[in-house]
Amino acid sequence: MTRILSLIMLLFASTASSQTLLVLGDSLSAGYQMPANKSWPSLLPKILAQQSQPTTVINASISGDTSGNGLARLPQLLVQHQPDIVLIELGANDGLRGFHPKILRNNLTKMITLIKEMGSQPLLMQIEIPPNYGKRYNELFRNTYPTLSQSLNVPLLPFFLIEIIVQPQLMMKDGLHPTAQAQPLIAQFMAQQLSPYLNKETIQ
Repeated sequence: MTRILSLIMLLFASTASSQTLLVLGDSLSAGYQMPANKSWPSLLPKILAQQSQPTTVINASISGDTSGNGLARLPQLLVQHQPDIVLIELGANDGLRGFHPKILRNNLTKMITLIKEMGSQPLLMQIEIPPNYGKRYNELFRNTYPTLSQSLNVPLLPFFLIEIIVQPQLMMKDGLHPTAQAQPLIAQFMAQQLSPYLNKETIQ
């Protein structure tokens, strides 16, 4: 009987301390051309649980979304899920479509501000785009993320494909999307990057 009560108390404590992470992204997180349960956000909770960081992960990523699409969807997502943490993984489609970096900066700023106003912790991921858009555009695009991170006091996470894109066997033929085989590696990488922010006492 004592063992059963201990297990119940352990389960209750784990549930009580669980946090909710909302992933707001595009096809890089949506599980492009694969079952949703194969995407890295779907694999992440098991890894975090093994690290004693129980986390409910809501994958609100949609293939093709720009930062503007994410901004439009964000208010409803915040009300519906009331996440403790929101990871913003957006901007790749802005870059691929050649949107002016000012548009990206403005949209990301509004998202970060809204997340903070709702009492959640925003996390921003650095996004990289192919170099064929020209040096000046690429620099303006890339620098948008560290600039916002510093000016808005938001943690900046490294691009999660940085070690994947150099391994052709882990990328689809389009050269843009990671394969299903890459998803566990991305999940492990993201668990490591997210870990410092998953304890409530560390959230500013």
